[in-house]
Amino acid sequence: MRITVPCIAVGIAMLAPAAMNAASSGARLLLYVDNSLGDDITVIDLGTFKIVDTIKVGNQPHALCAPADGRRLFTTIESENNLKTIDTITGKLIGTIPVTGKPNECAATPNGRFVGVPIRDGDSVDIVDTILKKVVKVLPVKTPHNCFNSGNDNDLYVSSMGSNEIDVIDLKKMDYSARIPTGGIPRPYAVSDDEKSLYTALTNLHGFVISDIPNRKVIERVELPPAPPLDCPLEVNTPTHGLALTPDGKQLWVTSLADGGVYVYDVATKKTAAMIHVGKCPNWIAFSPDGKYGAVSNSDSNDCSIIDAHTQREVARVKVGKGPKRVLVVRVPAG
Repeated sequence: MRITVPCIAVGIAMLAPAAMNAASSGARLLLYVDNSLGDDITVIDLGTFKIVDTIKVGNQPHALCAPADGRRLFTTIESENNLKTIDTITGKLIGTIPVTGKPNECAATPNGRFVGVPIRDGDSVDIVDTILKKVVKVLPVKTPHNCFNSGNDNDLYVSSMGSNEIDVIDLKKMDYSARIPTGGIPRPYAVSDDEKSLYTALTNLHGFVISDIPNRKVIERVELPPAPPLDCPLEVNTPTHGLALTPDGKQLWVTSLADGGVYVYDVATKKTAAMIHVGKCPNWIAFSPDGKYGAVSNSDSNDCSIIDAHTQREVARVKVGKGPKRVLVVRVPAG
C-alpha cells in the first residue's frame, strides 16, 4: 500500500517501527530533502511521513551531510559559494562558512570536525575545519563532483569527472593517499564500510561499475535492463544518478531516471531484483540508519518516495519543493 501525502494536507499519522525505536531513545529519524531549484530544505519525520519543517537556506542548495551525533546538518549553497550549518534540534541556521567557489555534494567525518566540499568551478576540493570555521586545505582535482565518507574520521573521498577516478584524501596528511579508476566519468558512488569495494555510476551507463579499492582497478561492470530514452532536465546523459549501500552492506540500491524506479542489487549473489516504481526522474538515495527505510528524491515530480526496505515497496510519497536532489536521513537526538 502506498500513502500519497500532499505538501499542505497530510493524513493521519502512522507510527512506524522506526519511530517507536527512535521514540524509546528520545530521538527522531528525520529525512532532509534539498530542493535544488528552490531555496529550502524539506524535513520529513519518518515516524509519521509528515513534513515537520521547511528550512530556508538560500537559492540552489546542492548538498547534505551530517556528523554521527545528528546534532548538525551541513548544506552547500551554489548561489552563495558557502557551507551552512543547521541545528537539527531547532531547525535554525547557526553558521556560514565561505568556500572557494561553486560547491557540490559535501561529506562530513563522523566526529564532525572536517567537511569535504568539491568546488566545481575551481577544479579543487575544499577541506573545511568546522571548529576553526574555515577552509584549511584546498587540493587540486579535475572537475570534482561528489565527496563521500565511509564512516571513519581519517579520510574522505572525492570524485574526479575529469580524470575518470575517485580520489582518497588522508585527513592527517591533508593530501591524497590513493586514486581509484572508474573506467568512465564518475557520477554518484558508494564505498563499502571495509573500504575495499567502490560502486560508481557513470555518465551514459544505465548501471554501475565495481572497483577494487586496495588493488585500484575496475573489476566488474553491471548493466541494468534497457531503459527508454532519458527525459530528465536536471540530469543529462546520466541514466543512473543515485546509488547507496544498505546499512548492512548486503544490497546496493540504484536509481534509474529513465525507468522511474530503483533496482536492488544483491552484493553476494550479484543478482538484480525487479524494479521498485517511484516518481519521475528518481535522483538520489539515502537509508535510515536502522536500515528500515530507503528514501529517493524524484527530481521531476517534485516529491520524495519512502520505501520499506524489507518489503521493497513504496509506502509513502511526499510532495516537497522544486527540483529535489540530495536526501539524507539523520537520527536527531532529543532536545
